[in-house]
Amino acid sequence: MEILTILIPVSLLLGGIGLAAFFWAMRTRQFDDPEGDANRILTKDWDDRPKS
Repeated sequence: MEILTILIPVSLLLGGIGLAAFFWAMRTRQFDDPEGDANRILTKDWDDRPKS
C-alpha cells in the first residue's frame, strides 16, 4: 500500500504532461489538415519528379 503514495502522483504527473502536450499541439495547429494526406494518396495525379 505504500507504493500507492508514489504511483498515484507519478501517474497524475504523466497524465498532466500528456494533456499539456495535447493542448500544445492543438494550440500550435498541428491538426489543421487531417483529411489532406488521406485524400492526397488517392489522387491520380503523380509527381514523379521532385520539385526543384
